[in-house]
Amino acid sequence: MIENDKWIAQMAQQGMISPFEPNLVRKYQADPNSPVRPVISYGLSSYGYDIRLSPKEFRIFRHIPGTVVDPKNFNPQNLEPTSLHTDDSGSYFILPAHSYGLGVALERLQVPDNITVICIGKSSYARCGIIANLTPAEAAWRGHLTLEFSNSSSADCRIYASEGVVQLLFFEGEPCAISYETRQGKYQDQAEIVTLARV
Repeated sequence: MIENDKWIAQMAQQGMISPFEPNLVRKYQADPNSPVRPVISYGLSSYGYDIRLSPKEFRIFRHIPGTVVDPKNFNPQNLEPTSLHTDDSGSYFILPAHSYGLGVALERLQVPDNITVICIGKSSYARCGIIANLTPAEAAWRGHLTLEFSNSSSADCRIYASEGVVQLLFFEGEPCAISYETRQGKYQDQAEIVTLARV
């Protein structure tokens, strides 16, 4: 069963999502003297929660001649940090055309032990050619999700920090025999930094 806004809000009060925004935010004003600007929505929706991209870090895959990306022996040099830019539209990273990048969620999750979370892309980015990988957060997983993006278009694209970037859907099931925490999953308690592939 997919969980609704009432359940998500109740569980957020118990620490499931932090920080938590109880409304779907579409406009933002930094202070009373600054202009109101539109944002890519984040916060609570009918059957999900739109999390934000952290401004702390975004990395882009680059080709290093003579190397192959290996998930069993990941070379961090295959990822290069990219700068955070800011203008009147907000703060953003640039994901070049036909490239792949990794960011991290601003919100920290603490998934209940009878819930699996699926992370899906937002339509605002999908219409620009940005594909967010379908990512799970298993029962009893904790931390900041590392988020994966592919730019399938022939143009560079902005990905806005501190604004909505993917939606979380919460699915309830019968309690599992072994949760992510119980089996000591390798991505448990991820910090607000990009976490590389591990074996």
